[in-house]
Amino acid sequence: MLSVVCLVAAACLLAAGAKAQPAENKKVAALVASWFPNSHPDVMLGRLLKTYTLDGKGERPQLQLVSVYRDKPTDRDISAQLAQQYGFRICDTIAEALTLGTGKLAVDGVFISTEWADYPKSLTGQVIYPHRWMFEEVVKVFKESGRVVPVFVDKHMAYNWEDSKWIYDTARELKIPLMAGSSVPVTWRRPPADIRDDAELKEVVGLSYHTLDGYGFHGMEMAQTLAERRRGGETGIRSVQCLTDNAVWEAAGKLYDPALLDAALSRLPRRLPEGKTIRDFVPHPVLFVMDYADGLRVCLFTLNGFVGHWAAAWRYADGTTGSTLFWIEQNLPFMHFTVQMKGIEQMILTGLPAWPAERTLMTSGALDACLISKMQGGKPVETPHLTFPYEAGWRWQQPPEP
Repeated sequence: MLSVVCLVAAACLLAAGAKAQPAENKKVAALVASWFPNSHPDVMLGRLLKTYTLDGKGERPQLQLVSVYRDKPTDRDISAQLAQQYGFRICDTIAEALTLGTGKLAVDGVFISTEWADYPKSLTGQVIYPHRWMFEEVVKVFKESGRVVPVFVDKHMAYNWEDSKWIYDTARELKIPLMAGSSVPVTWRRPPADIRDDAELKEVVGLSYHTLDGYGFHGMEMAQTLAERRRGGETGIRSVQCLTDNAVWEAAGKLYDPALLDAALSRLPRRLPEGKTIRDFVPHPVLFVMDYADGLRVCLFTLNGFVGHWAAAWRYADGTTGSTLFWIEQNLPFMHFTVQMKGIEQMILTGLPAWPAERTLMTSGALDACLISKMQGGKPVETPHLTFPYEAGWRWQQPPEP
């Protein structure tokens, strides 16, 4: 289990804008699928090259990109041009990216990002990202060098539970500082609402859109970021279920509170026309239902046809409610990625994760289980492997306005 004290310390440093003062910038190796305009490597790693505002005028991270390994470069890949302009190394192997040709570990941090690449899909419809294989190659270098450095994995820990757990367990065994996940937990909230300190939480309803794996991960992570704040910390998920089409609407009042769905919908920039309901716009809804060990229920809707943002509503044990929109900047410079990158920078500078890897492990496993339920026609899936506890030691703070 990650140290709560370490997590709190890192979060406080991040919140206060405190900076370590290394003798020189820390060296980062990036393992990507392809680096093309507006890809995750471009809008995240690009900040190491072009400042945090991507225009060369903003704050400069205390990180230096020194090497890039590309697993599936496309004809849109711009990493070679960037390497020539900014002086980093394009590598043929992961080992070369981490050793810089020296035969031993020569970087201070590793960044893994393979989003939006043309990898095959699993039977459950998840893109088979090569995160485990990349992490295995990183671990080989660590073992041969006799030391480790922090590793960040973009979004999913891995596309399935087995690989996600292997990455997490290996990091714990070797004492590798590990972070994963997306920018959604740290982005702006409108209004700036969060779960009350030490509150007993009964139900969370979240809204998502687009793909069930890529964007569904964002929605699951949003919900988990709220759930882990409840009294007693995280207890884990005991079972999940995925409903589709009319079964989603028929579950109103049985599996989810329609008033919470309405509260979440009310936070969207787009409003339902008078006299219309969400059913009029969404012909094929999808609902993930997650039942937690302590009685909390989380319901995540994917409502393509109307919803184009992430939002959530929740109810406490005393009957009071809250709701908010998780807002992201839709155009350059996509400053929500700056907030995320500052957390990654903090880990590489200090060795202390800014938020818990357990959150991403739970989210990756729950998404995998929900998609198994969908593949099985909506059959409930027991998830004893997800009933692990953790306390986040992290709390969200509203970023400066973009």
